[in-house]
Amino acid sequence: MSSWYSHRKGQAKIMVNIGIVGAAGYTGAELLRLLAGHPEAKITALSELEGGKPISDVFPSLRRIFDVELMGPDAVAIAERCDVIFCGLPHRASMKVVPEYLDRGVKVVDLSADFRFKSRELYEKWYVPHASPKLLEETVYGLPELYREDIKKARLIGNPGCYPTGAILALAPLVKERLIDPETIIVDSKSGVTGAGKAATETTHFVEVNEGIRAYGVATHRHTPEIEDHLSRLAGRPVTINFTPHLVPMDRCILSVGYATLLKWRPTKDVLDVYNSFYKGERFVRVHPEGSLPRTNWVKGSNYVDIGLVCDDRTGRVVAVSAIDNLVKGASGQAIQNMNIIMGLPEEMGLTAPALYP
Repeated sequence: MSSWYSHRKGQAKIMVNIGIVGAAGYTGAELLRLLAGHPEAKITALSELEGGKPISDVFPSLRRIFDVELMGPDAVAIAERCDVIFCGLPHRASMKVVPEYLDRGVKVVDLSADFRFKSRELYEKWYVPHASPKLLEETVYGLPELYREDIKKARLIGNPGCYPTGAILALAPLVKERLIDPETIIVDSKSGVTGAGKAATETTHFVEVNEGIRAYGVATHRHTPEIEDHLSRLAGRPVTINFTPHLVPMDRCILSVGYATLLKWRPTKDVLDVYNSFYKGERFVRVHPEGSLPRTNWVKGSNYVDIGLVCDDRTGRVVAVSAIDNLVKGASGQAIQNMNIIMGLPEEMGLTAPALYP
């Protein structure tokens, strides 16, 4: 018997009425796949720009699991049906509708970038003018391993980006415990194509991606300030990094490698002890033992983040590696993790399935 049911023995279930706005994208499909196994979740509203057909027509994989009809973008009708809304709209669109949900007492987990920053200036420097800047004062960055206590009290969560999730968690113990020079951080990440979204573009269709790998957004990628923002909070000082993402010919997952100079030489085992202490009790962080480094196929389809590292005595640098599924821990799984926290449910509920292997 799970700890949840042991804790709640003799009590009625608390069903959470859930809406997904922007349900026809990859994150919407992944939310539904995961919520199908969530014992406290009830899907009460699915919305897309063009409603009027069952979600199972959009995603045949959901047939006879979810045949809920898609609604149009009617904020009032959606909010009236829901306790929590997952907002999967693009940036710029989310900031316009989220206030309407909050005004009607609904809690929101936003999967766009619109509510990931406290600073209006920082958001607008990398994105667009913000239509709801007052809400930035209360939004909480939804990385439970760092901000769980704040998430518990929030009504608006800015769900982290996929690249920042892997990069921040890979480097957080090094920065927080002051083991590295934060001015020397380099992050190199490789992502599957689903990170670019469902809409096909010239650079993401099959013949452009297959049998190749390319760097993109070099020195300009919008996830850079997100990574820097939270590493700066951990360091207690401004942190600037080099971040280079790459597109690789696979469907999903991200492998991130962080490099930094150690302030004092430490062997790999000693730094791993710091990681194991830092992430002690974290359900979804798996620190690899010395000699083992993460692979994407060990996390695919799961909410786990695998972390491993090597200290290089030749260069005096540490190399930290993380692997996540960009659609799960990097998006929809982490969104459900946040929903569980804000609704007082066990954090791991609906998310404990292992990776799809092989």
